[in-house]
Amino acid sequence: MLRKIMVICLFLALMGGQALGGEEAEVLSLKEAVEMALERSASLHAAREGLRGADYLRKAAMADFLPTFRTEYDFTYLNKQPFFITASGIRVTVGTRSNYGWTTGLDQPLFRGGALYWSYRLAKLGVDLSRVFFDLVKQDLVLQVKEGYFTILKDEKIRQVALRSVEQLEAGVKFSRAFYDVGIIPKNDLLQTQVELAQAKQDLTSAEVELAVAKAAFNTLLRRDVRMEVEVEDILEYRPREVPFEECLERARENRPELREVELNVKRAEKDVQLARSEYFPTLGLSANYERVGDDPGVSGSKFEEKDSWNVNAYARWTFWQWGKKRQLVREKETRLVQAEDARVQVEDAISLEVKDAYLRLGEARDKIGVAEMAVEQAEENFRINAERFKEQVATTTEVLDAQTLLTQARSNHFNALSDYNIAWARLDRAMGIVRY
Repeated sequence: MLRKIMVICLFLALMGGQALGGEEAEVLSLKEAVEMALERSASLHAAREGLRGADYLRKAAMADFLPTFRTEYDFTYLNKQPFFITASGIRVTVGTRSNYGWTTGLDQPLFRGGALYWSYRLAKLGVDLSRVFFDLVKQDLVLQVKEGYFTILKDEKIRQVALRSVEQLEAGVKFSRAFYDVGIIPKNDLLQTQVELAQAKQDLTSAEVELAVAKAAFNTLLRRDVRMEVEVEDILEYRPREVPFEECLERARENRPELREVELNVKRAEKDVQLARSEYFPTLGLSANYERVGDDPGVSGSKFEEKDSWNVNAYARWTFWQWGKKRQLVREKETRLVQAEDARVQVEDAISLEVKDAYLRLGEARDKIGVAEMAVEQAEENFRINAERFKEQVATTTEVLDAQTLLTQARSNHFNALSDYNIAWARLDRAMGIVRY
């Protein structure tokens, strides 16, 4: 009778579990975590600054269309006064040894073969590319936060499973020692239970370390102190959603920043070709100057020349022969255009493959959840049967411990499957270019 009572107590201890105590911390939702990461991320801040810098370059390129203003002040001292000798041998002084000059003017480009226009268009494309890069960094960051979030939930669940296993085995060792003391079981059974407990404690230590590392990594993503405690809202569950593969592929073609990036690279290569071709044409421009001179710093003239003058100059320059250099430069830009078009095809293929892979991984994770849930049910029933058999003295301690180990593994596999499923959805969203949280 005593043996049956003790076996029932062991069974209840193994089937039960204790809630973890401790101080309550602020619970962080997935939405709050993503928003915090987006607000604090150094990589996103750098991408935003890159976007600002590209816009400054665009404005600088726009300024090239406008006139430029310049000024210059100079002083020249001659070793002797300028002079000339007349036909009759008379020496005539025509200048001063000290000469001051101040010039101000403007230059207005009129035509540079389209170089100004294509340079501006390239600068504008730089803004668009920087904006695409910003979107890429943002989408990658959201995915990292989601992965870190569900990893914490998974590691917390596995830690709880490991803790429950330790508590169950501690109770098992206690009852085994009682059985051994009254001669119901041999010493070998007691030793086996103690060995299982030692292994369970090692598993718990590993689980706690994995959880601590996951929380530290998550704090890093959110730019918080790695020592800060992290509590996240428990959303580790199966939420069925169905999206046809063709729809996923279509969304990726519409939303993926990488596709916009390669398309912009093709356009940039096209404009590089046009910019290189602008060298075939002459350069036309206009300049205007106002000049003051004198033999004193106030440039107020001298007895040899008027104090001020002005002029307007229109010019055309054309370098029409460089032994084929311009043509070779154009051809080099044309090869880069072909490379950009090939890169676009490669990225399109890679994205299609990425979407397919993410879609299949999601299906795999979904199937594993069903298998894992069934395994938990079967492991619980297996443990119940072995405990009943042990109670009737037709099962050994080894069989009960094995059943308990299988149950612990089944529970861990279930939480792993739930985490894999939610992370698979996050990766499919990223493959489709969707930011959802």
